Amino acid sequence: MDSKVKQMGLLGAIAIGIGGMVGGGIFAVLGEAVSLAHGATPIAFLLAGIIALLTASAYARLSVKYPSEGGTVVFIEKAFGLGLIPKGLNMMLWLSYLVTLSLYAVAFGSYGVTFFSSADSSVLKHVLISVGIVIPVFINLLNSEIVSKSETVIVVTKLLILVVIIVTSFGYVQAEHFAPAHYGSTVSIISAGMMIFVAYEGFELISNAAADVKNPSVTLPRAFYLSVIIVVILYVIISLITVGTLSESTIQASKDFALAEAARPALGSFGFKLVAVAALLATLSAINATLYGNARLGFLLAKERELPEPLEKKVWGDSYLGILIVGAITLIMANTIDLNAISIIASAGFLLIFTAVNLAAYKLYGEIGGNKLVYLLGFLLSGAALILLLVTTWESSPHAVIIFISFVALSLGFEFVYRQRVSVKA
Repeated sequence: MDSKVKQMGLLGAIAIGIGGMVGGGIFAVLGEAVSLAHGATPIAFLLAGIIALLTASAYARLSVKYPSEGGTVVFIEKAFGLGLIPKGLNMMLWLSYLVTLSLYAVAFGSYGVTFFSSADSSVLKHVLISVGIVIPVFINLLNSEIVSKSETVIVVTKLLILVVIIVTSFGYVQAEHFAPAHYGSTVSIISAGMMIFVAYEGFELISNAAADVKNPSVTLPRAFYLSVIIVVILYVIISLITVGTLSESTIQASKDFALAEAARPALGSFGFKLVAVAALLATLSAINATLYGNARLGFLLAKERELPEPLEKKVWGDSYLGILIVGAITLIMANTIDLNAISIIASAGFLLIFTAVNLAAYKLYGEIGGNKLVYLLGFLLSGAALILLLVTTWESSPHAVIIFISFVALSLGFEFVYRQRVSVKA
């Protein structure tokens, strides 16, 4: 009998999902979405939310059948075995979280720089980006519980601030901003939805806590569905407020901190600073949590001989050496890749992973139950969204597409070479 007491209820599981999604993503990618979809930005968020909801169905059933802190890694291996492609996908998941860390760090720098009137804001932004990575690295090395214990407070604080902005700003929304004449093209609307998909990826964190959930067969599906639905509604309303209260020129000028600018019409400079503070808290806590989670993922993959042994080592008691490695790589990426490219790479990475998870659910249908057509639809839409994102962004951000393809090639190539090396040692 498992001596571990299952103590997490529905609210706790939903909190993990919402906390994972409403982290730094919405603060970072909102302006990018509006620059593509314009008045149709709410539609773009809704399209991405539909794919997230379909994928949540696969995660819910897989989490019930295979509860493990390994989550996505376990699901892929259960469906496809331990061959080169499954292991390459696992490494791709690790790399995708690295890119997400970079996204949060860039958002931290973008909002942080608004508190200063510097002659050279570009240099200051890079300093703040680096600070936003270095501080969580030291927190994780010394005492990772410092931020984790305050995570609930931070999640509640940022949600309350977003609710305040929504309630106070509705009277300033101008309906003409949503006229079809202000829409982006159909392709750009869909592309916008796929580019900001990274803002939804956090629901998959519920699967890592599946073993601790009470009455999992009932609680897990509800937690996945409710957390995604709540966040879809929240994102659509936030995008309505942003597009409805700001002119396109204002949004373009403040693209990296559009959500803070959206608070200005109703609450003035106070509202701007309030959202900026919320963004700093959200991105810093997201960096801290993702840093630890990715170091933990690296530790698990290293134990299975899918990543190099240094990621398996520990320093300062329970801290993973992987924290330093992940932090160092994130520092380089966040300071060398622009926000638009980071958003594309991160979203493409998770669309690839979610395509595989939907296919895994379809393949394991006989064991996990559920709706086979939903899994198939999730697989087809995720795959189609990934292809469309890469094709449509090739002209505007070819370097982002090249980096993503390089990551895929690196994942497969590394696993091939590393497996040969490990087998020789054995």
